Amino acid sequence: MRAVICEEINRLALRDIAEPERTENQALVTIRRIGICGTDLHAYRGNQPFFTYPRVLGHELAGIIEEIGPNEAGLKPGDQVSIIPYLHCGHCIACRSGKTNCCVSMQVMGVHVDGGMRERIVVPVSHLLQAEGLTLDETAMVEPLSIGAHAIRRAGLRPGDQVVVIGAGPIGLGVMAFAKQAGARVIAIDRNEDRLELSRTWAGVDALVQANEQAAQQVAEITDGEYATAVFDATGNMHSMNDAIHYVAHGGQLIFVGLVKADITFHDPDFHKREMSILGSRNATREDFEQVMSTLREKKLNMDGYITHRANFDQLPDDIDTWLRPDSHVVKAIVEL
Repeated sequence: MRAVICEEINRLALRDIAEPERTENQALVTIRRIGICGTDLHAYRGNQPFFTYPRVLGHELAGIIEEIGPNEAGLKPGDQVSIIPYLHCGHCIACRSGKTNCCVSMQVMGVHVDGGMRERIVVPVSHLLQAEGLTLDETAMVEPLSIGAHAIRRAGLRPGDQVVVIGAGPIGLGVMAFAKQAGARVIAIDRNEDRLELSRTWAGVDALVQANEQAAQQVAEITDGEYATAVFDATGNMHSMNDAIHYVAHGGQLIFVGLVKADITFHDPDFHKREMSILGSRNATREDFEQVMSTLREKKLNMDGYITHRANFDQLPDDIDTWLRPDSHVVKAIVEL
């Protein structure tokens, strides 16, 4: 069986590995689509926290069940499935309260344990969702979109809220789209003009702001000086995350969706005078996956504008460097098997 392995920083290799062995509560799944995530790119470049080498990458996955035993979900061979790649323990303090997305012993496929960048994989049956009515592309995109859906649910948005989303990459775009569905007025901030335009055409945001020294003043003008009741930073950039506090309204909240391998700091009087809440939003839950799948089945999101680049499995080790170049204009790349 073939797999793409990140053997060390800046080196992906196509290798033959052993076939996976299924146990009683697992399913054998043939992988058909793999989304390339910022996590994969950070791991490749050596900037991903909690990561060790070598590692089979890949956690945005669509597949077909090849083998499965009797199960309460009624899943069977031949079913198309989305995979929840967050392997939680089920008994820690977070899991007991339903927050499986931040399990104390979390193992994310493709980060802490080997992922799905291979021809076949075994997955706990509990982490499969039947994807009837979705295309393979849509099925693979359920995971990154679920991160955005989870961030919106975490913030508890209400219709009419003023929202700023910093970072118009795949995760930020998902945050924008689900903020709009929650009835918020959304301002997108990014350095890249193409991505800002995609924020308007794909996610339907209400205003665009170039990320520069005047960005906070522009947000103030757009919001009549009140700023945003909820600010989401989806950049994974230390400087952006440090500056995000400046967009938050008094009584508002700042939600860090991105992750950076650094310390985040802010001026305490700026934080305190706002009586501001700072939240982390990590991964997603089954509830978020189901919400996204329902949204996709209802054709409320179009993956044609979201997925910008494609490669077949054999091309991936050669294409990844191209995708990292700014002039490639990659938003979301997907690998076909």
